[in-house]
Amino acid sequence: MGILKHAKAVGIAVTLAVLAGCAGQVNEQAAPAEPAKPEVSEQKSAPAKASKVESAADKAAREARQAAFESAEQLRKNAMAADTLFFFGFDKSDLSQDALDDLDAHAKYLSSSRSAKVRLEGHADERGTRAYNLALGERRANSVARYLVIQGVNRSQIETVSYGEERPLSLSRDDNGGSRNRRVELIYQ
Repeated sequence: MGILKHAKAVGIAVTLAVLAGCAGQVNEQAAPAEPAKPEVSEQKSAPAKASKVESAADKAAREARQAAFESAEQLRKNAMAADTLFFFGFDKSDLSQDALDDLDAHAKYLSSSRSAKVRLEGHADERGTRAYNLALGERRANSVARYLVIQGVNRSQIETVSYGEERPLSLSRDDNGGSRNRRVELIYQ
C-alpha cells in the first residue's frame, strides 16, 4: 500500500514538473515582442528544463525506494524480534495462538524478501519410539511450514527437518523438561 502512495507521489511530481515547464513556454510566447533570442540559447534551456523534470522524477523514485527499503527493514526487524521456538502439547502438532502471532511476523518478512530462507527443525520429547518421535517432529515442522505457505511464503524458501528426540533442549525428564523438548525451531539461513 505504501508503494502505491509513493508511485502516486512520483506521478504528481512528474506532472507538476511538466506543467511548470509548459507554463514557462506559454508565458514566453504570450509575452510582448522581445528581441529574438539566438537559437542556441533556447536549445540550452530545453535540456535544462528536461533535467529538472528528470531530477524531480528521480528524487521521487529514490524516495519511494527508500520507503520500500525502510518497510522491508522494519519487517526484518519484526521477524528477528519474534520468537523462533514454537512449543507443542504432548503428541500434538497443532499450532497455538501465540505461535501464530509470531509466525505472522516471520511470514511477512519471508514473503517480502524472496531471497530469505528458513529451516524448520522439528523435535519431540523422549517418550515414544525413535521412529515415532522422528515422524512427530516432521509433522510439527510441516505444520509450521504449511502455515507459512498459507501466509504467502514461497515453499522453496522453507526447509524442514526432524530430529525427533535426538536434540533435546532440556535434559530434565519431568513434565517441564518434556514440554521444552516438544518444539519446532525456526532458523534463518
